[in-house]
Amino acid sequence: MLRCLDLARLGEGNTAPNPLVGSVIVYKGRIIGEGYHRKFGDSHAEVNAIRSVKNPELLKGSTLYVNLEPCVHHGKTPPCTDLITSLKIPRVVIGSIDTSVKVRGKGIEKLKKEGCSVKLGVLEDSCRDLNRRFFIFHEKKRPYIILKWAESEDGFIDKIRKKGSAGPNWITGPLTRSLVHKWRAEEQGILVGSNTARIDNPMLNVRDWIGENPVRIIINKTSDLPKDLYVFNQRISTILFTEKKIKARQNLEFVKINFNGDVINQIMEELYIREVQSILVEGGGKMLNSFIISNIWDEARVFKGRNMFIQGIKAPELKIQPFHVESYGGNELKIYRNL
Repeated sequence: MLRCLDLARLGEGNTAPNPLVGSVIVYKGRIIGEGYHRKFGDSHAEVNAIRSVKNPELLKGSTLYVNLEPCVHHGKTPPCTDLITSLKIPRVVIGSIDTSVKVRGKGIEKLKKEGCSVKLGVLEDSCRDLNRRFFIFHEKKRPYIILKWAESEDGFIDKIRKKGSAGPNWITGPLTRSLVHKWRAEEQGILVGSNTARIDNPMLNVRDWIGENPVRIIINKTSDLPKDLYVFNQRISTILFTEKKIKARQNLEFVKINFNGDVINQIMEELYIREVQSILVEGGGKMLNSFIISNIWDEARVFKGRNMFIQGIKAPELKIQPFHVESYGGNELKIYRNL
């Protein structure tokens, strides 16, 4: 199962909204086949593992390991359960149940009905952790939410800006920014508030890493952002949440919501409908605090710089201990989990 998890990670950034899945086939204690889900729409891990077996006759005496319950429905590809049972693979070891509506135990039921011996729950916690975005999306009906910010040594995320000043006040360096672009490539959406869009004029794309651009998500109640900002360049799929009804343009959609109501939950509901499985919230301070106060977040990644601002905009505060701490690019990186 550990090998299944290692294989599954090779698909990071490419499989969403599908989960990360790896599969290994063992015959008499020896691995004879392995595979993983490489890209959304492509063959699933079990199919790739089976195809890699040089002598298919051995499958009838083998055990198939997979970190997530095999699918039982027709989607972009046929059901994996049908392939497994048609080849008479006698034993299947599964890390965790697929809790999405289309599967939810039906794959296990089908395998057992066709005579397979099924063992469930091997390294289940690790299997669920690997696909925490997938599970949060299907179980809580919202995207997996990652908060990200950098703060100065004295606890500020930005200086007090003079009127007319634009562009970010960098706290971290180039190596750290490359890591952030890697993170962007791993998530399906990136969200900022109107102040961040206006003052920093961010591109919100993937530049210092190889990968797909996330959907840009901007919250702008009055639709008053300058139209020469990067977020309006229509090169990347972009959603603006506003109080006004505005006609969509190429790669640019305006979604009307009620700003007198629960804004965050309205946005989460809309992103769930659009199958945006994970978002990276990059600012600003008011936006980050809104998620923290609402307790609608799953992970936070916080860089601590070595520079001093003396005064400025205070960084958000999390009243829990970090899940992981490391040094990266000369800065401290703390990762929190909202379990």
